Amino acid sequence: MTVIRPAVPSDGTAIAAVHVAAWRSAYAGLLPDWTLTELSARRQESYYSRVIRSGAFVHVAEPPDTGGDGPAVVGFVTASRLPSRAIADGEIETLYVLDDWREQGFGRGLIRAAAGDLAAAGCRSVFVWVLSGNPSRWFYERLGGVRSVEGSVSVGGRSQPQTAFVWDPIDRLTAPLTD
Repeated sequence: MTVIRPAVPSDGTAIAAVHVAAWRSAYAGLLPDWTLTELSARRQESYYSRVIRSGAFVHVAEPPDTGGDGPAVVGFVTASRLPSRAIADGEIETLYVLDDWREQGFGRGLIRAAAGDLAAAGCRSVFVWVLSGNPSRWFYERLGGVRSVEGSVSVGGRSQPQTAFVWDPIDRLTAPLTD
């Protein structure tokens, strides 16, 4: 059975592995090659362990029992309440699922779990920044995210266009599924 659960500090290693693999897959050809080859699971592990210990909203996705033949964590999400409303009250900061586990409901489950945490913390709206060239940006539109703001972010020393998708009200992500 698929499990979406709050992350614990010991998940840092698995989250880091998902982060590195997902970046190398999703951003190949979009970001400079050296940016992807220089990714370090060790640095990511340290970062995510700190994020989890800080009390941030972090969830992981575990697949049905694979008999020990697959990864224990196949995706994760991080989110936070924003101190002042800019685009929305809360932000989905990261959402990554390993390629072999995509289009199986893990991403939707993760983003809904994060939105539930944010709503419980008083957020009425939520947004996510997505690199405009990310081939998976359609996922956010399918979940009802509305393109709201265009911007840019520096990655690997290059400016990358990005798009903010907004759910306002946040209930559009937290309401019971109807399909």
